[in-house]
Amino acid sequence: MSDTFDRDDLTIVTATALEAKAARRALPGFRVVEGGISLAQLRAVGGLGSATTIVSCGLAGGLHARHPSGTVLVPRVVRRPDGTTLRCDAEMTDALAEAARRLGYEPVHDPLLTSVTIVRGPERGAWAASGFSGVDMETGLLEAPRIAAVRVILDTPARELNADWLRPVRALSDPRNWPEAIWLAREAPRYARRAAEVVAAAC
Repeated sequence: MSDTFDRDDLTIVTATALEAKAARRALPGFRVVEGGISLAQLRAVGGLGSATTIVSCGLAGGLHARHPSGTVLVPRVVRRPDGTTLRCDAEMTDALAEAARRLGYEPVHDPLLTSVTIVRGPERGAWAASGFSGVDMETGLLEAPRIAAVRVILDTPARELNADWLRPVRALSDPRNWPEAIWLAREAPRYARRAAEVVAAAC
């Protein structure tokens, strides 16, 4: 167990059941919370209570063409949806980055954007030009004394996801989304596991 992370104090926050499953397998005995897209499930139950140390773990959208699917993001700062900045805990961030390297992944420390919508098309390029390398819908909504994040890029500017995937059942009902569904079924679990394995290696 790393001195950086206290098992009894650490909460791993994921968005989806897929990410939560990967985290629970990689981190048995740790508190893993499935918060929902944009932390909707957490808001429904009143948040995380008195959690003081949080790692946001899961997938992200890539904003730069130079970062392919599978790139490990360990941001030092996160832009919240209201435009303010979340500064990730430096000690936790360094430990997560070193863990990624031990597993053979060179982490990217560029800023992470938290958005309330899926970022697509020219909007990706605009945020990339502002210095952001990835986007999620959860990390910047978290509040705790110590927060860090590990996010692995899934979709990229070259392979965008349809906004329908915010409602998976509806997305699957449209045959135009089926090729995407096949790709997601193959790649999303693999990259969710990668994010969880980095956290586990740091702990």
